[in-house]
Amino acid sequence: MLDALSLDQLRVFIAAAETGSFSAAGRKLRRAQSLVSQTVANLEAQLEVRLFDRVKKYPELTGAGQALLIEAKAVLDRMDGLKARARTMAEGLEPELSAVIDVMYPMAALTRAVGFFKQTYPRTPLRLYVEALGAVVQAVIDGRCRIGVIGSLPIIPESMQSEPLIEVPFATVVAPSHPLARIRGIVPKSNLMEHVQLVLTDRSTLSEGREFGVVSAQTWRLADLGAKHAFLKAGFGWGHMPLPMVEQDIRDGKLVKIRVGGLARTQGMPMHAVYRKDAPPGPAARALVEWLKRTGR
Repeated sequence: MLDALSLDQLRVFIAAAETGSFSAAGRKLRRAQSLVSQTVANLEAQLEVRLFDRVKKYPELTGAGQALLIEAKAVLDRMDGLKARARTMAEGLEPELSAVIDVMYPMAALTRAVGFFKQTYPRTPLRLYVEALGAVVQAVIDGRCRIGVIGSLPIIPESMQSEPLIEVPFATVVAPSHPLARIRGIVPKSNLMEHVQLVLTDRSTLSEGREFGVVSAQTWRLADLGAKHAFLKAGFGWGHMPLPMVEQDIRDGKLVKIRVGGLARTQGMPMHAVYRKDAPPGPAARALVEWLKRTGR
């Protein structure tokens, strides 16, 4: 009986579990409610396990159903990955590679990566975007970019695959004239909250209602990292910055690195390569990702 299980049955089961009712699953799958109900019943009979409790108005997953839902999703993910990988292999070398890079990624490392790509794939045009926070992931979700490098948005949608790259060191900095620059030792959080914090704003809706590394109630929100850098040097506030971007300013005395307690963002920002599970990297994109893993430092 189990050999007769189909991927379609698993998709119907997952849709019913995620939508909360057979009628809603039918609307999502564009099928009649009766067909959804029958498909689930057939699946239960084949598995010899009751997946849903139908006593109440809406079906509820049983304990067994909850456990098998995880397995069903894993099976579909692997199958989707197999089909996507086969499609990528059949397509061959990409006619063009579009990639989106987190603004926090070190420019020197990005320049070396582009140099590698240009030398290895001279006939493959590269379309490169630089974004922050959710705008990186959004470009990949929308299909405008095949791959992305993300760090400033610590949440990655379930529909995407991620691969670890490097960790970018961070520093909390202020101008020498800023009051926080005169505090010796670790700066208490209460002192940080008294001053304007300069932060990047998300141009997408993926992190709407969530804050990352924001401490002060007084914030200036900027969509451009270059503007944040300039405003920090002008003494308009304090903020977290990728160390490679500000270490020369620190050496020259244009910015002062301050020590703050209990803020993970001041330690480092892990970077990940991301792509849609249904559209994995082609040969050129895969080579770029592997180069970033090995030498993108």
